[in-house]
Amino acid sequence: MNKTRKITYTAIIAGLTTATSTLIYIPLGFAKIFPIQHFANVISAVLLGPWYATLQAFLTSTLRNMMGTGSLFAYPGSMIGAFLAAIIFSKTKKLSLAAFGEVVGTGIFGAMATYPIGILFMGQKATLFGLIPSFLMASFAGALMAYGLLKVMSRNKIIGGLIYENSTYDRGF
Repeated sequence: MNKTRKITYTAIIAGLTTATSTLIYIPLGFAKIFPIQHFANVISAVLLGPWYATLQAFLTSTLRNMMGTGSLFAYPGSMIGAFLAAIIFSKTKKLSLAAFGEVVGTGIFGAMATYPIGILFMGQKATLFGLIPSFLMASFAGALMAYGLLKVMSRNKIIGGLIYENSTYDRGF
């Protein structure tokens, strides 16, 4: 896949994710979980590779913050999850491990990365372990939906060779 097509897909996924995140969310305690972001992270990780998946997560987080539907916590969670999912998929070519990478990357590492943001900018000390359960649940729900869709699409040969064109083998980024 050429660079222009990857950039276009990245922008489309970021735009759709931003638009649907205002419609589909689950209130959970003091947080709202947005599984569509994690759905998009896995889709981007599998179809576009680590750099474009991370870019998609950054763009979506930025757009959601500009619209007032996101928080600063969206940056580390979504970007780490998208990157880890893409790296794991590029090494293993297994959809289930890409979904697992999103859950671990966002749910654990991303939630832990929010701690400095919570302390420095928001004055909240409970973020280290307070956000891990909600990040885990959101990323699990989104990754499960993406895994299901990608599995159906690959079984029906809808995405064909795109699923294996990842940045590890396709260095034309």
